[in-house]
Amino acid sequence: MAYSGVRNGQFILANHWQIFTGYCENSTAIPAFLLVIFLVYLIGSIPFGLILTKIFCKQDIRKIGSGNTGATNVLRTGNKKLAALTLFLDCGKGYLASVLTYAYYVPYLGYEKHFCGDARAYLALGLLAIIGHCYPVWLKFKGGKGVATALGALLAAVPYAGLAACATWLITAKITKISSLSALVAIAIAPLVTFFVYGSAPAVVCVLITLLVWWRHKENIKRLLNGTEPKIGAKKRETTLHPDESQDLKK
Repeated sequence: MAYSGVRNGQFILANHWQIFTGYCENSTAIPAFLLVIFLVYLIGSIPFGLILTKIFCKQDIRKIGSGNTGATNVLRTGNKKLAALTLFLDCGKGYLASVLTYAYYVPYLGYEKHFCGDARAYLALGLLAIIGHCYPVWLKFKGGKGVATALGALLAAVPYAGLAACATWLITAKITKISSLSALVAIAIAPLVTFFVYGSAPAVVCVLITLLVWWRHKENIKRLLNGTEPKIGAKKRETTLHPDESQDLKK
């Protein structure tokens, strides 16, 4: 049994090495690969929260509440429909970045037989979009916290994990009325569901997504531990930043 496991492992490594060498021999592969990374990052970096509040509220979302461009902060403008639209568009970034670029890129290089339907590739592209959302070049790399974009990527790549994360967010938000806590719990559930349903390889990428989202919530985690994190719907609409997050943005 041990010998069989070694042989299977050798076969997997050889198969991946064959894919890699074939990929490098293709003169168009590396430029196309870099182009895809750039395009997915740009898709993720579109600051819908900032754009929508500028157009419809004539306000700069970066000067409201936490100062980030996500849907939760848009809600602090008092416009629920605009916050819902921001949530939908941010989620759509993660979904489309995974699905559309994957649908174009893999067939273009002729690797359908290796990667078709592979959740790892979808999640990796989604991770790039999340990075773009969190660190957009247009806003001096100060963007949102990546929750909605991450949910979109999960729904595209590992839909059962995505649905489980969405359900977890709704249940936790209903009980605690705290958006950040709901997001942290929801995104933490995703790797577990991914592991049991889709396997260990996609789960590893999912863990990276979870770590990034948790890192972006580091100030929220501090306030949760201190018991000072505001609840959903709390009156926090004044055009001043939370003291902790104001200091964080100045760094």
